[in-house]
Amino acid sequence: MGLEERRKREKENRKNAILKAARKLFFDKGFKNVTVESIAKKAELSKGSVYLYFKSKEDIYTQILLSDNEKFYKTMAGLMKEGQNPSEMLMGFANAYANYFLNDRELFRILMNYMLNTDHMNLPEEIDHLIVKATNKTIDIIEEIFTMGIRSGEFPPYIDLRQKRNAVWGLLNGTISLHLFTGTEERREERIRSTIQTGLNTFLRGMRTPSGNGQ
Repeated sequence: MGLEERRKREKENRKNAILKAARKLFFDKGFKNVTVESIAKKAELSKGSVYLYFKSKEDIYTQILLSDNEKFYKTMAGLMKEGQNPSEMLMGFANAYANYFLNDRELFRILMNYMLNTDHMNLPEEIDHLIVKATNKTIDIIEEIFTMGIRSGEFPPYIDLRQKRNAVWGLLNGTISLHLFTGTEERREERIRSTIQTGLNTFLRGMRTPSGNGQ
């Protein structure tokens, strides 16, 4: 390995160490209570070293959300399988959504903190726009599934796609929020999965057309 390549790898390792440390602190303490100094200490670097890679705490937070959102989107977009009807796709999406955040609770809390406290974070408007756009890419997959259901006749053509999309997204986030950080660990996953499955099945039964494929 050449000197230039070694330096490049070292810089990338430091940057990743900063993001990893910040991610953990944002999870434990919330956005407002984290400082660049505390991130540097957690990453075992100087405060000046952090500023070599990031402009501010807000910049670090943004890069975490944008990077994680992109990984999440790619995972969820890969669920669109041929041979499944829209109801099966939607249930597969819901299960994968729950599974992703069961395995990455830090990301879920950071995302929820952002959505609930956006106005108090004082992020630049263009940054807010980027994060919202990245988040919506994943949510739009739900809308795509409903559109497929309308085309196939499984769902009625008059449904409000945006409303139904948001209802499913709310069901998923609400269920995960309710159980992910409460109750006993051994029953947590089962409660999340069973509540999502029951809630989504009830939701789908209420909106299918009488002649729909999901009957």
